[in-house]
Order: sequence, then C-alpha cells, then structure tokens
Amino acid sequence: MNHKLYPWQSSCLKRWFANDGRGIVQAVTGSGKTFLALTAAWQLEQKLGKTLHVKIVVPTSSLLWQWNRALREFIRSSGRPHKKIGLRGDGCKSSADCPYMIYVINSARYELARQILSEIRQGKPVLLIADECHHYTSGQNQLIFEFLPYIEEYPSHFFSLGLTATLPSGQAEKDLCAFLGKKIFTYGMSEASASHTICQYDIFHIELEFQADERNAYDELTEQLRLFYAKLLQRHPVLSDLGSKERFELLKRLCSDKDPETARLAAAWLGLIFKRKNLVCLASARILCACSLVRQLTDQGTPGERILIFGERIGQANDLFRQLSAQYPERVGRYHSQMGPQANRNTLERFRSGELRILIACKSMDEGIDVPDASVGIILSGTSAQRQRIQRLGRIIRRQEGKKRALLYYLHLDGTSEESFFLPEHGETRSFDLKFCSADQSFFHPAYETAAETYMRRLWCKGADSKQLQEARQCLQAGYVRPDWLLDQKEAEQRVREATSVHNRNYWICMKNLSASADRTRQ
Repeated sequence: MNHKLYPWQSSCLKRWFANDGRGIVQAVTGSGKTFLALTAAWQLEQKLGKTLHVKIVVPTSSLLWQWNRALREFIRSSGRPHKKIGLRGDGCKSSADCPYMIYVINSARYELARQILSEIRQGKPVLLIADECHHYTSGQNQLIFEFLPYIEEYPSHFFSLGLTATLPSGQAEKDLCAFLGKKIFTYGMSEASASHTICQYDIFHIELEFQADERNAYDELTEQLRLFYAKLLQRHPVLSDLGSKERFELLKRLCSDKDPETARLAAAWLGLIFKRKNLVCLASARILCACSLVRQLTDQGTPGERILIFGERIGQANDLFRQLSAQYPERVGRYHSQMGPQANRNTLERFRSGELRILIACKSMDEGIDVPDASVGIILSGTSAQRQRIQRLGRIIRRQEGKKRALLYYLHLDGTSEESFFLPEHGETRSFDLKFCSADQSFFHPAYETAAETYMRRLWCKGADSKQLQEARQCLQAGYVRPDWLLDQKEAEQRVREATSVHNRNYWICMKNLSASADRTRQ
C-alpha cells in the first residue's frame, strides 16, 4: 500500500473535512480510495482527540478480507497504535464493540443501524465508510441508514465517507447523497493517467470473425428480430422515439401486456435478443484468439508478468481454463461463483504470490478484488455496462513497483451488435486496432506489418542467412500484440542490455530497429 498521499487525495481530504466529514468520493479504480479512507479515519481521530469508532461496509466477502488486510498493513507500516479489528460476515461474528468493524452488507442490514445509533447516543463519534457505495441504494441495503433520522441532535458525532468508481445517476444518486453527504470529489481516468496515479496503459481492440455457420445463425436471428420489431412498432409507434435503453425497458414491460398478441411478440423479440447475445458471447473465435494471444504474450513477456482474463460465461471460462492448463500446467487458475468462496480465495492468493501466472475470472471479480500485480488484461467478451468496463480496466492499472505499463486486450466480433471499442474516452492512452484470423490463428496490424516487412527486407539486403531471417520472423511475430516497437531508442537499448536469453535479446534488437524506423516516420 502507498504510504504517502497523492495530491488528489490531499485535496479530497481537505474538501471532506470542510464538509464536516461527510461526502462521497468518485475515483477511478486503482487510484487509492482505500488508503484515502483509512487516512481520513486516522486524521479525524487525531482531530477529535478521542477514540473514533469506524464502521466499514463492503458488498462482498472478498472485500471484507481485502479491507482487513489493508487495515492491518496501514496500522503496522505507519507505526500507529494497534486497534482490534472486528469482522461481521463470511462466517465471522466478532463482537461489535471493536474500534474498527468491517461488515459485509448482508450482515450489516439488520444490525449496523442499531449499533451506530447506540454508540452515538453514548457520546461516541462514529465514521461510516461505505465502500462501493453504489450498491446501497436498494430497499434492503438502505436499512443500514435507518439510524439517520434519530441522530439529528448529535450532529458532531456522525461522519460518513462513500467510495465508488461509478456513482449512479438519478434517484439512486440523490438517495446516496442524502445518506452519506454530497459528492465532494471526482477523480477520473484522464486525471489519474496524466498525474501517473495509475499505471500508464494501452488498449488493443482485436476484431474477430464468426465461423460461417455462426454468421448464418446470427444473420437469421437478426432478420427474425427485424420482423418482430416491425410488428411491435405498428402497435406501439412510440418505440421509434425512444433511446436504446428506454426502448428495451418498454419491450420488457410489453411482455406482460394485456393484449395477448403484443405480449407474445414482445416475449419472442426478447428471447431472440438473448439468443443472439449468447451466440455472440460464445463465438468460437474468442477462445482461439485468447489462447493465441496468451501464447504470444508469454513468448516475450516480462518474467513474472501476470495475465488476467475476464469472461461473461462460466462454461466458457472453464473451457478456456482447460485449454490453457494443457499449455501451462499448474500456472492457470479460475475464479468464479461456482468454485466456492474458499477455492476462490486460494486461487487469488496463488495468483498474488506468483504461483499462478494466468487467472480466468467471470463477473465475480468485476468489483473490488485487488490484484495489484496483474499488468495484462484480456476481455474475452464485451459488456455494455460502463461500470463493468471501468472496474475491469481498474484491475490492471494499479501502480506497482517495476510495473512499466499495463496492456488491455478487448476482443469483439465484427459486424455484430457488440460494441467495437472498450472505452470511448481513455485520456492519453494509446489505442491499437488488430484483426485475428481463426484459420491460421494469426494477428494482423497494418502499421506494424509495414514496419516489420521493411525490417525483414533490410536484413535480407544485408546478407542475413536463413537462420537469422527465421529468428527475426519469430521475434517479429511476438511483437504484433505488444507496443514494444514504439519504445523510444533509449528504453529499447536498455531492454536489449537487460535481456535474459539470446532469443529475448534478439527480440529487443528487432523492437529497437522497428522503433528507429517509427521515429524516422514520425519526424
């Protein structure tokens, strides 16, 4: 954990104290929200001059243990007096009177409000830290705030801090602000990237293609959808005036329409939408591409570099796990809801320690799981949820000693409803467009292809023999899926000096020469 505040954290804390120790912070994943909150608690206690009772609420069991670890490290490394930490959730039932209490929301719903109210009435100051606070807007989760109407006569005893990377809008945002205080600070991806709070990163958009039978099935479903929608539009012309989200919500409601034919058409349309989405998600090119991508990444990857793969379907994740495990025995792990909490914790710990190099995860890792050593992310299939996109990117852009740059690969199918770009706005980061050919499992990058062909011709003209040309081709093949050919000359030369093998050294010599060519082109 970083033990020095970033400038944004210092500014944020000033605003929080100026707002009487209440408010919501929206900051990009990986930028240091946990350290901000723990520092806020410590500084508040110093300011009050007496014991502060800190209540931390998290949405998942994984986050319970992550906060427990972070809190212990914060106390240990800073030399602050040790305080007992209580845990409620995931089988833990610590006494609720510990100075630091961490609750999973399922355990907090029916007891936290009562405990906070009791402590405040006893004259004890309480700080409520709501991590991933966008989760606490549902009717059941709002029960943790039931104490608020009863503490109006104790305004100096209650403090709150909401943390999120993706604050909701509309009524959900209004509710959170009423519970935790107004939004006091926003720290986005562009600011974090420009100030180097997060690791610099590149995004590779990799275009895939359906197999012939998959394309035919997709086109047939699309035609059926068009016909059903045309009939629904005749019955409800208002559909044409709505945005995609509002249109989808209306069509879902029409499944229960009083008119049987309208309900039938809407239900059929909805069923076809999900069937087509499933076809896109499970396209055979995805696993082929992921296996080829991992193979090329590990060929010239940094020693110990970890790869995190995100999937949408558990069955697909299991298939990929089996195929990669055959290539990299005992180096691949999987993390999803069917594995069970203990198995997932063990897998995550093995990944963190370096025993596992590749981790395949489903949606259960989209929020809150701290995997600081992952520097390569592969999005196996797209998601339309902006929150998931931000969370997944956040898994790989946390700063780490020795981590120069993070790489994110987004796989998408050409000519489908799937979005072709991972993030429409990503600050100063570079973006590359590649194509994957399933037939020969190769990647195509036009600009890189031109630079590589030019370099190969130059080698041939200089009289390189067949073995040298073959070695150069292999090195250049690995470079298709990395931005190494755009390194400046000084850094490329350093990589040559640091090479750990002859093949690795040859790779960096190739990248150095391509880099020189790219520099001449830019000049």
